[in-house]
Amino acid sequence: MPHYHKLGQIPHKRHTQFRKPDGKLYSEQLFSTEGFSSHSSLLYHCHPPTEIVKVDEPYSVAPKIAEEKMLKHRSFMGFKVKPEDDFLQSRKAVLVNSDLHIVLAAPRKSMEGYFYKNADADEMIFVHEGSGTLKTQYGQLTFGYGDYLVIPRGTIYQIKFNTADNRLFIVESFSPIRYPKRYLSKYGQLLEHSPYCERDIRQPENLETIDEEGDFLILAKKKGVIYPLHYKHHPFDVVGWDGCEYPFAFSIHDFEPITGRVHQPPPVHQTFEGNNFVVCSFCPRLFDYHPQAIPAPYNHSNIDSDEVLYYVDGDFMSRKHVERGMITLHPAGIPHGPHPGAVEKSIGAKETKELAVMVDTFHPLQITAAALDIEDGSYVMSWAE
Repeated sequence: MPHYHKLGQIPHKRHTQFRKPDGKLYSEQLFSTEGFSSHSSLLYHCHPPTEIVKVDEPYSVAPKIAEEKMLKHRSFMGFKVKPEDDFLQSRKAVLVNSDLHIVLAAPRKSMEGYFYKNADADEMIFVHEGSGTLKTQYGQLTFGYGDYLVIPRGTIYQIKFNTADNRLFIVESFSPIRYPKRYLSKYGQLLEHSPYCERDIRQPENLETIDEEGDFLILAKKKGVIYPLHYKHHPFDVVGWDGCEYPFAFSIHDFEPITGRVHQPPPVHQTFEGNNFVVCSFCPRLFDYHPQAIPAPYNHSNIDSDEVLYYVDGDFMSRKHVERGMITLHPAGIPHGPHPGAVEKSIGAKETKELAVMVDTFHPLQITAAALDIEDGSYVMSWAE
């Protein structure tokens, strides 16, 4: 997140005395990425953010791998993940590798009685159904259908949902989630050819300083284990902060599709990137306008990447029997493309209303036991119809 932002009260200079009205010092905290060599923010707490008063027994939430190796097209019915009350318990990792975990969640209730911190991974939460407020020490972000919430690792947060009907598609990235480099100037501004700009990025607002003493439980995840940590003061006791590392929101509906006379390749849909993977947004758009254009995507071989497509809404002309929340996995090593009849049917179409999120990974994905529970085993033969 390369754009500078600030909220609340901060001193004139970094690492200098900043005192409360009673003369005591505020506690400065540097929140930095990649050591001290990338983005960072400085937060000013009413109390030191280090005051642990108790720790409980840790417990594992590591995904259970069902298949480490495979070479066939797969499909998973995401809306078959059963809703659960608790946010963390509702999260089901379905596809994983050493770079990222792809997770589905259907939480019914807001996070209550604890805060959450992912100490391993940046999180990209795509909101398929539901709305609410993401609360952090940086302030608040309201969210709704179609929003990407990008939360840097180590951020302490709570989520308040407005209703019980919530469906989330989550990417946990073990490297920072970034804007694609080709969209950025060498000084970090989004360039004119980027499909979105700084105006589309929603930054935290409504910084609420909660200066309370008590027993505040933070569930911190590290290496697939949850560590329950109890702190003396409320983690949202920040009076001010500034910097370039903080959670933000971006709506898929603000992504401006790039079109052409003939079919454009998937990189034109790219939205974010991490080490060894990219995230793309497929949005409603006009089709190709060459007089002999074929709107349907051409058959292509995934030589270097596993392709994951999460279907959000709309009519997908290249696929049959698509449902909302469906995930397709096309692994590296074998070609895939439109279903039989889709190419001819697409000719003459002027636009598409499809909405989907794609994740391409450059290391193979493993399938979890939770994924097998929701798999459509007939998908691999769908090209033979």
